[in-house]
Amino acid sequence: MRWRGVSHVEFSVIDYERSVAFYDQMFGWLGYRSFWTMDIGYRSTYYMARFPFPHSYIGIQPAKTGGKLDHAARATGIHHIALWARNRREIDRFHRDFLLARDIPVTDAPKEYTLYAPGYYGVFFDDPINGIHWELAHTPLVAGIGAWRRYFREIKAQEAAHPDWQGSFAKEGMRSLPGKSDPPPQM
Repeated sequence: MRWRGVSHVEFSVIDYERSVAFYDQMFGWLGYRSFWTMDIGYRSTYYMARFPFPHSYIGIQPAKTGGKLDHAARATGIHHIALWARNRREIDRFHRDFLLARDIPVTDAPKEYTLYAPGYYGVFFDDPINGIHWELAHTPLVAGIGAWRRYFREIKAQEAAHPDWQGSFAKEGMRSLPGKSDPPPQM
């Protein structure tokens, strides 16, 4: 099993300079570090939570075509990117002191999303320049008993709403993927 997930994600942005200014503020507020290509070979600015070792990072580069995204339309492409928060307080402060203070479009105010995981808490918002949809989320390493109770109650409600399921929520949700030795599918 892999112990690392996504290496990096890059977005093409409408107005590179304004976007860099926005993301410098956003990622700076969250304590990220930044580096850029210095326009050697290509133009891109990167943000990472941990530095200098190669951890996941997010990059932006100038778009050549296209317009502002509309996540609500659910067009083909990335729907949203979720960033880890240290705790619920960081999400609440980010919502109040960064998003609301700058009139950044908040699509879903901070709240607990009981179905996602015990104690899962997040806020959803849009990049005001490009329309890229973001989430700042926290899942506690050890959720409290109340969070577990709310989670199991929600799971039971979902199972009751899906009588077609053959087993539990966990069994129904897990999928097997083809391995290296499996033949490729017909496309």
